[in-house]
Amino acid sequence: MIKLSRRHFLVLCAATNAGLLLPTGSAAAKGIGDFPLHKPIGEAHTICPYCSCGCGLVIATDENGHIINAEGDPDHITNRGALDPKSISVPQLSNSPLRLKTVMYRAPGSEQWEEKSWDWATAEIAKRIKKTRDDSFVSTIEVGGKDVTVNRTEGLAWIGGAANNSEDCYLSTKLARSLGVVYLEHQARI
Repeated sequence: MIKLSRRHFLVLCAATNAGLLLPTGSAAAKGIGDFPLHKPIGEAHTICPYCSCGCGLVIATDENGHIINAEGDPDHITNRGALDPKSISVPQLSNSPLRLKTVMYRAPGSEQWEEKSWDWATAEIAKRIKKTRDDSFVSTIEVGGKDVTVNRTEGLAWIGGAANNSEDCYLSTKLARSLGVVYLEHQARI
């Protein structure tokens, strides 16, 4: 049995690594050519859409814009690069064959779904919000024999999402409050 000290082991490792780095004159090594160091991908920073922690993600996409990888953002204050198993599965959200890519609408009383445009859906949502707000708006209430201005609607509610960052939450809260919404909540607290 060969007895190998720690010092001899490190010397052998260094010599082996140095030997691997020496250029060789073999034809096989010269035939490899240039090896691309970068993959043709784009990277974007985003927030995980699952739980309410708001972990930062670095999403890698291919030339066609399809998500090919999700990693933790090491510079993000919440997770510092660490991810849970749900966050790692983010590419499945984009690449799933079950994912809807168009607006599907089912009219009241109908059993059939219809495909609609995003412009139609946006206009329809705005129209319904306006109608509900106008029908349920309360400008004053009586308190102790005096009218008190409240300017609110109890016919609408607003719920935020876990994946919203602070700026998104600020803007959505401002919109909800400007509509007079009093039932304003965030998904993380429910």
